[in-house]
Amino acid sequence: MLRRLLPILAGLVIVVLLTALRIADPFPVQVLREIAFDFYQRLHPRPQGDFPVRVIDIDEAALAEFGQWPWPRDRLAAVTDRLTELGAAAVGFDVLFPEIDRMSPSRIAAGLPGIDAATLPDYDAIFAAALSRSPSILGFSRTPSGRPLTGSPKAGFAISGPDPSERIPFLTGTAAPIPILRDAAPGLAALSLNSELSAGAVRRIPMLWTNGSQLFPTLSVEALRLAMGISTVVVFGDTAAEGYVDSIRLGDFTVPLTSEGDLWLYYSRPNPDLLVSAADLLGPNYQQLGDRIAGNIVLIGTSASGLLDLHNTTLGDNVAGVTIHAQAIEQILSGTYLSRPDWIAGLEIVSFLALGAFMVVVVLLLGPLVGIAAGALALGVAIGVSWWMFITEGFMLDPSYPLIGLTLLYLALVFFRFLTTERAKKQIRRAFGYYVAPSLLSEIEKNGDRLKLGGDVRRITVLFSDMRGFTSLSEQLEPRRILAILNTLFGALGHEIVGRMGTIDKFIGDAIMAFWNAPVDVPDHERKALRAALGMRQKLAELNQNDAFLLKADKVAVQELGIGIGISTGEALVGNMGLETRFDYSALGDTVNVASRVESACKEVGYDILVADPVRLIVADFAFLEAGALALKGKAERVVIYLLVGDADLAKSGAFSLLKATHAEALEALRTGRDTRGAIAECLALSAKLEPGLRKFYELLPGRRMDFVATETVVPITPAA
Repeated sequence: MLRRLLPILAGLVIVVLLTALRIADPFPVQVLREIAFDFYQRLHPRPQGDFPVRVIDIDEAALAEFGQWPWPRDRLAAVTDRLTELGAAAVGFDVLFPEIDRMSPSRIAAGLPGIDAATLPDYDAIFAAALSRSPSILGFSRTPSGRPLTGSPKAGFAISGPDPSERIPFLTGTAAPIPILRDAAPGLAALSLNSELSAGAVRRIPMLWTNGSQLFPTLSVEALRLAMGISTVVVFGDTAAEGYVDSIRLGDFTVPLTSEGDLWLYYSRPNPDLLVSAADLLGPNYQQLGDRIAGNIVLIGTSASGLLDLHNTTLGDNVAGVTIHAQAIEQILSGTYLSRPDWIAGLEIVSFLALGAFMVVVVLLLGPLVGIAAGALALGVAIGVSWWMFITEGFMLDPSYPLIGLTLLYLALVFFRFLTTERAKKQIRRAFGYYVAPSLLSEIEKNGDRLKLGGDVRRITVLFSDMRGFTSLSEQLEPRRILAILNTLFGALGHEIVGRMGTIDKFIGDAIMAFWNAPVDVPDHERKALRAALGMRQKLAELNQNDAFLLKADKVAVQELGIGIGISTGEALVGNMGLETRFDYSALGDTVNVASRVESACKEVGYDILVADPVRLIVADFAFLEAGALALKGKAERVVIYLLVGDADLAKSGAFSLLKATHAEALEALRTGRDTRGAIAECLALSAKLEPGLRKFYELLPGRRMDFVATETVVPITPAA
């Protein structure tokens, strides 16, 4: 009883710990939650609308037309006057003016002695005059190295309810407009998009700022205030949580905010109609823009990449900062908001506790498969509710923590179940580990009904390999050293087979039998078998170069080992064979016999890797050379075989193409009884660098004329589909 309850208790402890983590809400949990809300916005962005908001964009075209930034202040005065003339309801500059103009009289006179500053035009004064004639707004930016913001805001503020000033972002330092411009503009606002200097997407924008004694609006709030002719912004403190911000009111618009005074941005897709190039406004036909400017709130900013005012949005766009202020204005005008009321967090915590306890009971009592189905259903409901609340009410109920937390919980519960059943599996391993291949042990553990005689007919590729020179080596070395060489050899060659999804059937003395596509399906198994054979050839060559492999350090005179490999493909019976009390997983049938006989023919042919014709037909892009039709033991008809020289890359090479053509000429001469010495000599010369192992084949070729004459009457075996 205790053994069954212990995993449940442990699971509930994990649920409590994960719930505590959610309550603590560390930064990574917050990031995951915000990424989930970003995904929601991408699926369901705020609908676009025709709002009275425009952006004068100091874009690449404007910079190319009127010169690099910063522009002279008289040009900015022209921008301001033209917007005023066209009837803009408010003109907000998302541009900083913390220094006097570079063309100011004092600067020029200081750089050019003898020039009377009084005779020079004062561009700051010209710009200030234009600002005073316009419903304009200048801005300041929060910066740690700046000076504290002094003076009064242009907007009035009234606080209703508990004073939330302590929660509002504090202006430690600012880059503010020079006094002549600040005094002239009817509006003053913050341009910073974040209350903290942070990277990533702009998800919230502060609507309010404080210098410790007074409140200041952000650009979007100040632009709306001037456009609507409002003198005072009402700030509502949260009556349920004293010291927190609840919302602000601008005329008829009530804007819900976070407890720190931020607006959750709900982005719409970028709207090209929002932007007006500054080049068009400063051009001679600017009056044609009247319909787009009159009665609109106009913000002035830059999208030029060199001016470094580009930001990421939750929709994945990289946009100018001024357009984010414009999006905030549109959001307020549309009355479409996102929010996370206090009760949302409580609902998330309680829901996670309930879902976690449910998962513990289901997984540990009914099993992982039922548990994952039940968990998927529960998560589907939770995410569905979250999505419904987002698109209908704008409530942001976190879908990420249940998804990740319950996944971690499920993995932990499955691990507990694994621990409770591992002892039984170890007993099975001890009982059968000495008798069956490791590749089948997992199948036996999962399916006890496989422990019976019988099998299935399935298409497989079979490989037989045998060592050349091993018998003579056995006569020279004692058994202990022979065993060491065999273990090294089987380990290296077996790795090439298993690494390409092959099943090693058995080791027979110094021979190996392996097959592909059993006990599990292996796609493209013929190709994998050929690659394994080529890998075995390469691995043996590397071992032969290793003195320690053949114990040459003991000064034993031995020959390098060679290998013979035969490969065939076709249908075979694969399954458990033997006695009811002792059986082995193996394969038998004509395909197996052909592979074994083809391997034996390696000595007769004089080459190390031979394949039956069906393999060559399936993997036709490898480098094959015809080797004749052999009379194999147990076969009534001759079997067409091929030499496997290399892979597809070698087959595409010009050297192999030349060798293949010369090889065909030699075989044709052999079939017709003509002199083959010239063609074979040319083949030997071509193969010397390409594949030296072909030398023995060509040396034996003149004595094998009947193998090639016979190919004219043999019907090639067509591989089964």
